[in-house]
Amino acid sequence: MKVTVDQEKCVASGQCVMATEEVFDQREEDGVVVLLTSEPPAELAEEVRQAAAVCPALAITVHE
Repeated sequence: MKVTVDQEKCVASGQCVMATEEVFDQREEDGVVVLLTSEPPAELAEEVRQAAAVCPALAITVHE
């Protein structure tokens, strides 16, 4: 699994961080998504998929 984010699309809702804080964070100044790892471990795969699904801006892409 590989994950990419589009910071231009991000609306800083924080849903991704709530889904898996091991993979996503937010910038202090504006709350825009920060990708901590583009290749998360297999045990986080379902959480990462959930983060992508709940992103209101569809700023997260999961490549299987």
